[in-house]
Amino acid sequence: MSFSFPPYHWWRTVFFLIPAITLYTVVLGTLSLASSIVERRGYFAHWCARTWSRLILRTTGVTVEVSGLDRLEPGRTYVFVANHQSIYDIPILFWSLPFQLRIIAKESLGRFPFLGWHLRRTGHMLVNRARPDRAIFAWASALTSKGLSLIVFPEGTRSRDGRVGRFKGGSFHLALEAGLPVVPLSVVGSRHVMLKGRLATYPGHVRLVVHPPIQTTGMAGGDSKTFAEQVRQVIMPAAQADVTRDGAHSCS
Repeated sequence: MSFSFPPYHWWRTVFFLIPAITLYTVVLGTLSLASSIVERRGYFAHWCARTWSRLILRTTGVTVEVSGLDRLEPGRTYVFVANHQSIYDIPILFWSLPFQLRIIAKESLGRFPFLGWHLRRTGHMLVNRARPDRAIFAWASALTSKGLSLIVFPEGTRSRDGRVGRFKGGSFHLALEAGLPVVPLSVVGSRHVMLKGRLATYPGHVRLVVHPPIQTTGMAGGDSKTFAEQVRQVIMPAAQADVTRDGAHSCS
């Protein structure tokens, strides 16, 4: 039997990046958890999350080019909606968006030491997608009254080839019922940093396109599936800019 020696980036990931990211998570997770005892708004915890994100991107060698931030009003509450290509999407968004961000994420994230504890203690919501809880809406409304914003990945899973999957209408109930502006985000190229199903990371350049906010005032009770598809159509062209017809990475 022939033996295939693991490539350089596998060794770099296993023996350098994973230990480094573990260290960042333990140190900043501990600071975040400690701060939550006296500062329950989560502002310092958010600083920890942004610092954690920046360290991960710098250590991995990921640069992010952001366009369209001038379309947003500082301090306003938004529901940011992004396509999902990589586990690096969360640090990309937390570092690139200058807003107090909270997430609605899969319950399974809560099982990760420090990361999960941070999410539970600092105002994020972990949801069992098989049994979504109506309490989400009351929770999110309370957050937005404090000038916080939410991040949602309505595909529910990461794309393997960069193509934007179907958006789940349930992800938009909150924005429609509360009349919150929805900001479509196109994440371009993050899947090449860490391909789904592979234990290897690569330096790379990612683009984040911030599209104009979509106002939802007066849309309570509207068709969330139709609205989800409308948002998807805004995100998709830029998000798939580096995908050729056969799903290969375009070099243009």
